[in-house]
Amino acid sequence: MSTRRTGTGDGPAPLLTVLPTTPGSGRSPAPERADAARNRRRILDAAARIVAEKGPDAVTMNQVAHASGIGVGTVYRRFGDVSQLLWALLDERERRFQEAYMSGPPPLGPGAPADERLDAFFDALVDRVAEQRAILLAAHSAAPRSRYHGGAYQLMHTHVAMLVSLIRPGADATLLAHLLLAPFSPDLMHHLTVEQALPAERVKAGVRELLAFRA
Repeated sequence: MSTRRTGTGDGPAPLLTVLPTTPGSGRSPAPERADAARNRRRILDAAARIVAEKGPDAVTMNQVAHASGIGVGTVYRRFGDVSQLLWALLDERERRFQEAYMSGPPPLGPGAPADERLDAFFDALVDRVAEQRAILLAAHSAAPRSRYHGGAYQLMHTHVAMLVSLIRPGADATLLAHLLLAPFSPDLMHHLTVEQALPAERVKAGVRELLAFRA
């Protein structure tokens, strides 16, 4: 039988603004000049058009530079490589997801028991990865380890570790959080949902089986 805790596991909301979504140093970026912000928007819009028309595998820095009318050197300076550019495309949706599990309504947000929040979080994460699978897979393929250095992963890890520590005080919550997030690597999720054609509900049920540590 599961040991159910009543703690809500309210997380440290400031992390939402401290941790950037895309891979980087983990520091908040300096405010952009208006012209720099316009260039960034043009680059991201061009990349989004390429993804929509040809798929994420067609995105290259040269193609984005040509489509945006911005020099390729500027594109590289702004985003570093294709992986970081693709992660940046995910930024807006990722921040909405962050807001939902950090401050949205329960059970995903504060106000529900920690174990219910953890179930809701992984259910939502299955849906998010499935919805954005193509871009996530392309970004992961371009730089597999960048996922673990990005603010999005760091914030998810902090959130899961916090909930685990409430459910199982004394457990190695930091390690368990990494292990619980490991199945959401884009290549594995692609294999399960596309190559194996597993429905989302079956994947969610499997994730809950992994949460047997709560027993």
